Amino acid sequence: MKMNAKALAPLALVAAFGLGAVTPHAQTAPQKIGFVDVQKLLSAHPNDKDIKAIQDKANTELGALDQQIKAIDAKGASATAAEKQNRDALVKTIQAKAKAYDDQMKPKVDAVEKAVDAAVSSAAKANGYGIVMDRNVAASSGLVVYADNSTELTDAALKALKP
Repeated sequence: MKMNAKALAPLALVAAFGLGAVTPHAQTAPQKIGFVDVQKLLSAHPNDKDIKAIQDKANTELGALDQQIKAIDAKGASATAAEKQNRDALVKTIQAKAKAYDDQMKPKVDAVEKAVDAAVSSAAKANGYGIVMDRNVAASSGLVVYADNSTELTDAALKALKP
């Protein structure tokens, strides 16, 4: 008897489901899920004051330049060629200064993020948590609707963050 693919398809399907039903399924232990207020942890780091000072200085300086650009933009087509040229120079200045401020902040921000990650990891391991989520992100995204207060790890992470 000659078998073709159409005849074997139902047999293969039944065999696949049959084998799937008898294979053992591994069960894993449930993971404890904790929550932290990441913004609170970032603000608690000593470098946060330096970062905010740089941001304030940048906002002040770049804001003044931006106002000059907006004043030229408000003139629209009636702006003179010199004003348009000045605007282009102001835009380049803003871009250069913004990059300089970013370059100043980057190492500080990286250090803060690394320290906060290490503190959260340490607190999670010490308290037996397998998963830790940002409480604010989980709540605002709708991912988590309710979490018991016993899952809060922010204070433990704060202790791990401070030497």
